[in-house]
Amino acid sequence: MNSQQIYETSHMISNENLDVRTITMGISLLDCIDSDSDVACQKIYDKITTKAKDLVKVGQQIETEYGIPIANKRVTVTPIALIAAASHDRDYVKYAKTLDKAAKTLGIDFIGGYSALVQKGYQNGDRTLISSLPEALAETEFVCASINVGSTRSGINMDAVRQMGDVVVQGSKLDMMTNAKLVIFCNAVEDNPFMAGGFHGVSEPDVVINVGVSGPGVIKTALEKVKGASMDVVAETIKKTAFKVTRMGQLVGTVAAEKLGVQFGIVDLSLAPTAAAGDSVAEVLEEIGVEQVGTHGTTAALAMLNDAVKKGGIMACSHVGGLSGAFIPVSEDAGMIKAVNAGTLNISKLEAMTAVCSVGLDMIAIPGDTPKETISAMIADEAAIGMINNKTTAVRVIPAPGKKVGDTVEFGGLLGYAPVMAVNKATSTAMINRGGLIPAPVHSFKN
Repeated sequence: MNSQQIYETSHMISNENLDVRTITMGISLLDCIDSDSDVACQKIYDKITTKAKDLVKVGQQIETEYGIPIANKRVTVTPIALIAAASHDRDYVKYAKTLDKAAKTLGIDFIGGYSALVQKGYQNGDRTLISSLPEALAETEFVCASINVGSTRSGINMDAVRQMGDVVVQGSKLDMMTNAKLVIFCNAVEDNPFMAGGFHGVSEPDVVINVGVSGPGVIKTALEKVKGASMDVVAETIKKTAFKVTRMGQLVGTVAAEKLGVQFGIVDLSLAPTAAAGDSVAEVLEEIGVEQVGTHGTTAALAMLNDAVKKGGIMACSHVGGLSGAFIPVSEDAGMIKAVNAGTLNISKLEAMTAVCSVGLDMIAIPGDTPKETISAMIADEAAIGMINNKTTAVRVIPAPGKKVGDTVEFGGLLGYAPVMAVNKATSTAMINRGGLIPAPVHSFKN
């Protein structure tokens, strides 16, 4: 970096909410498998706390040495359904508590990987893990879970979709916040550093560092300098800005991996907003020219933003992965919240927007009495968008007990708050109760 680039980066950090959203250590637990669950859990705890013992310290060192804020230090592990299946236990809550204990020992923000991959059917441990999700998430503080119910290659497991609607409802009755730590995917990726959907895929190295960058505020500030310019200029401005942000992420990831003595994996380019003023994807879209996010033109603006971020990022770093796009969570984005309250943004429009961005219906509060079949149908719709478009989609909806449309739900911290949004009252029960498998689309046959 030359002096001008250093100055620009410093300005982005101090004035435009630029940060590294997370450095995430992925750890394989395949060598922790044991038929005795107590032995397996001890192996899991020992491996995580050994491999990641310096993760927080190294993150803090980088913040001090380079002046780059790192908002979160996280760990992902191999999907626990694969690890726990050998034990034949009737529930896997003890595995979740082991992960939680390790997270507390390390002082990290979250640990992801209480997960199962069921896009084409269930393995031995999958049903056990899924049925234990409400209890496991309610009784832990730092554990995040994800279930992959579909893929372009396999289709959509509608039995799992039906089950996950029930899991979400059960979880909300135990503790509303359990569903803030649960993501239901189609086309889940193995190197996602973001929570709550992160897990360490079986094809990943034994230990790896992945980085998630952010920067909606940086993009918005750059676009303020090209008001009235053509969309070509807007796209080019986003690309150049994404390049700078990604360079910073690559620097942090490379340094962190070197200090920790592990492999550097990927930089995830996703624009991840927060509830802080000036750190909003919605405000970027409004700067592009829509009066308020959700109105006509929003999807087109989001598609261009998502594509330009990817183009700029892949020029800056050879190792790009994860989700890499623009997140549109409601509760974590002040502009999204304003649009919902103003009536310009609803769930149907959000669903359309998910066809062109990362990741899906994210951090959306819905009435606490929403039927489980309706939630399953929302999951099915998002999975269908992902399957047909060969992209990652997901659902993280939060039924709010006792709340109705227009009420506000406080989540706290980075999760912010959200207005309760209306869902369609017509039922999808007959469709959801069919179960079975929605076959993979014709374009999945690429061999």
